[in-house]
Amino acid sequence: MRALISVYNKAGVVELARELVGLGVEIISTGNTQRLLSEAGLSARTVSEVTGFPEILDGRVKTLHPAIHAGLLARRDLPAHMAQMDEYGLLPIDILVVNLYPFRETVARPGVTLEEAIEQIDIGGVALLRAAGKNYHHVLPLVDPADYAEVLAGIRSGDLPESLRRRLAAKTFAHTAAYDAAIGGYLGAEVLPENLTVSMPLAQSLRYGENPHQSAALYGGFLSHFTQLHGKELSYNNIIDTAAAQELIEEFPADDSVAVVIVKHTNPCGVGTGATPLEAWERAFATDREAPFGGIIAANRSVDLELARAIDEIFSEIVIAPDFDPEALELLRKKKNRRLLKLLRPVTKPDELLLRSVPGGLLVQVADRSPLSEEEARVVTQRAPSDAEWRAMRFAWRVVKHVKSNAIVYAGADRTLGIGAGQMSRVDSSRLAVWKAQQAGLDLAGSVVASDALFPFADGAEAALAAGATAIIQPGGSLRDADVIAAADAAGAAMVFTGRRHFRH
Repeated sequence: MRALISVYNKAGVVELARELVGLGVEIISTGNTQRLLSEAGLSARTVSEVTGFPEILDGRVKTLHPAIHAGLLARRDLPAHMAQMDEYGLLPIDILVVNLYPFRETVARPGVTLEEAIEQIDIGGVALLRAAGKNYHHVLPLVDPADYAEVLAGIRSGDLPESLRRRLAAKTFAHTAAYDAAIGGYLGAEVLPENLTVSMPLAQSLRYGENPHQSAALYGGFLSHFTQLHGKELSYNNIIDTAAAQELIEEFPADDSVAVVIVKHTNPCGVGTGATPLEAWERAFATDREAPFGGIIAANRSVDLELARAIDEIFSEIVIAPDFDPEALELLRKKKNRRLLKLLRPVTKPDELLLRSVPGGLLVQVADRSPLSEEEARVVTQRAPSDAEWRAMRFAWRVVKHVKSNAIVYAGADRTLGIGAGQMSRVDSSRLAVWKAQQAGLDLAGSVVASDALFPFADGAEAALAAGATAIIQPGGSLRDADVIAAADAAGAAMVFTGRRHFRH
C-alpha cells in the first residue's frame, strides 16, 4: 500500500505516519509535511521523486501530475486501467491524507488583504481530495484527524467496509464544498447571490429538537461566541433562546449603561438599565415576575455578587454575561441545572444574512440591526415629545425590535413596563401589555409605547393612550394615519413616525 500525506493541520499526522509505516505502507509527502516526517525519523518519499518533476511556482504546482492523479483515480477492478498504469510505470495510491490551506481563518483576521486571501486558496489539495473521494471504493480519503484511529484499526484488521469508505468520501466532498463556499462568499460582491451555497461544520449533536421526538444538531460557529462555565449541554431550545437574549442585550452597549434582559421562549419579558447590575435586574424583573421562571438572563456587564443573589432566588435556565465575579460564579454554580455562559465576542454583525428554512428551500434576508435613525424620526403630532419621552422611546424602540409581531412595548426611559407579543391583532397586543403591567402592579401613566409596525386603525393607539401612555413611536404608513394622529392630538400626546418597521415572525 502507498499513502500520500500532505496536510496543513498537522495534528496527529506523525503518529498516523508512524503507524502506517509499521503496517508496511510506503509514505509519499510534500513540503513541510515531508520535512516534519523526516525530522521524526520516518522515511517519506517526496512527490518530486514520484513525479520526476520539481515543485514549481513557489509550490503552486507539485501534485498536479499523472503520476499522482492516476494513482488516485485508477480503478483496480478495471483491467484496462491497470494495464495503462503498468504501461506508463505508474503505481496506485491507496490512502490520501490531505487537509487544506486555512482560507477561512485567514480572511477572518482583521486587516487581511485580498492578495493574502488569494494565496490561501488551495488548488492541488482540493484536486487530490476530489480524486480520492470519487474513487473511494479503492482509495481511503482522510481529511479529518478524528478519523485516523478508525482507519488505522481497519487497516490492522483488514476490515475497511463500504460504509466507512463512503462516509469518508462524503466528509471529503463536504469539506471541499465548504472550502469553495467560503472562497465564493469572500470574493462575491452580491449581498444575495444568484446561487447560495451553505456549508457549516457540525458543532454538536443535540439530545433532541424542540420536542423529544425530533432529532437535532447544531451547525456552524454559534457556540464559539461563548465559553460555558457551568451546567449541562445546551439544548435546541436553549440555543434559540440564548441567541434571542444575546441579540437583545447587544442593543445596549456596556459603555452606555448597565443593562439586563430576561427572555422566555425568544420573547423579552423584561428589560432594564441602571447604575448597577442589581438595579438593572430589578427594573427588568419588575416587568413580569412570573414569566422569567425557567428563562434566559443576559447582562452587558460582569455579574457581581449582588446580581447573582437576586438571580439565585428564581430558577433560570441560562445566565449570559461578559464575565462573572468569582463570588458570583461560586454562588451560581451551586445549582447544577443552571447554565452559565461567558460571552467572548458579540453575536451580531451589521450585514449578516439570516437563513430560515421552508419546505424545499431557504428564505434569506439581511439582519435587522438598524438603530433608530434620528434623521428619519418625524414628529407628526401637534406636541413634540419631551426629552424624557424621547429617552423612553429610544429605549422602547430597541426592545420592540426583538418582540414577536404583533409587538407592543410600554416603557419608561430605563425599563419595560408591559410587553404584548405575537397576537393576531395589534390592539390585542396592546391590551395584553396593559394586562401584564396591571398584573405586575406597574403604573402606565406617563409611559411611552413602541409598536413594531403601523397602527392600521386608531383603536390600537387609543388603547395605549387610555392606559396612560403620553407618547407613541411607530413606523407610520397606514391609510388611516390621519385618524391615528388625530387620536393622539385629542389626548395631548406626542407621536413619532420612524418610517421603518421591525416585524419579527
